[in-house]
Amino acid sequence: MVGVAELGGGFNAPDFGEPVNLVLGVFVLLVIILLNRSNTPWIRLSAIIIGLAVGSVAAWFSGKLVPHSISEVALISIPTPFRFGFSFDWTAFLPVALIYLISSIETVGDLTANCMLSREPIKGPSYIARLKGGVLGDGVSCMIAATFSAFPNTTFAQNNGVIQLTGVASRYVGLYIGAILFLLGLFPVIGAILQQIPKPVLGGATLVMFGSVAAAGVRILAQSPLDRRSMLIIATSFGVGLGIAAQPTLLHHLPQLVQNLFDSAITSGGLTAIVMCLLLPESKTASAEKKQEMEALEH
Repeated sequence: MVGVAELGGGFNAPDFGEPVNLVLGVFVLLVIILLNRSNTPWIRLSAIIIGLAVGSVAAWFSGKLVPHSISEVALISIPTPFRFGFSFDWTAFLPVALIYLISSIETVGDLTANCMLSREPIKGPSYIARLKGGVLGDGVSCMIAATFSAFPNTTFAQNNGVIQLTGVASRYVGLYIGAILFLLGLFPVIGAILQQIPKPVLGGATLVMFGSVAAAGVRILAQSPLDRRSMLIIATSFGVGLGIAAQPTLLHHLPQLVQNLFDSAITSGGLTAIVMCLLLPESKTASAEKKQEMEALEH
């Protein structure tokens, strides 16, 4: 949904859906797809960057990209710990804690898809170690972000889309990108330049990555047999989550606490899946198979 919204011009944009926006987004999408089909590895690796660059040039010629002055942007910005003070609000703790719980579950799914795309095992001790490290990394990064008055962050599924497009899953690439993001935080002028990329150009690039994420999710579901219980849980959680996403004002007449807890499609769908997993008993056969797998992992 985010990719389509940006392709149209961005959320609440006055020119949303104009033909020039759609043409730009589709043009970037086609460029990335064509480059990704190349037999030259470096062209495939650079498909997204080249698509953004070519799309930005096309947006400049079409008048959608009008460079703004960045003279008022600071050259270097040093983060200050607890710049806005430190406090704790119990009324906000529960919704945020539930969101973190759902984000952790989402992280498990993202890491599982990452293992599949990286041709790593999705069972066994090494897989469990990857999940533990990923969830712990999310917690540590959020703690650091809160210390420096930044937004919390989580494992993003779009990275799996990049892996599927480029075929590169090396962890060293993640370290290099982390260093680049660190430099972007220190030099706001670079971020100010990148923020001038038009939304339709970004939408054309992210659309294929969001689609890759959905394809990876379907692939994960296809790896294990789905019985009636699993299908019922998947259908109900999908229905609740997609329903909230399609009708965001559905719960606006309920108390604020309820809105904070269930107004997000991820939170409502994830909580629905958790509750149904706890309430609906597993079949004896499935329970026995899981018990054998856990015993095999322990040995």
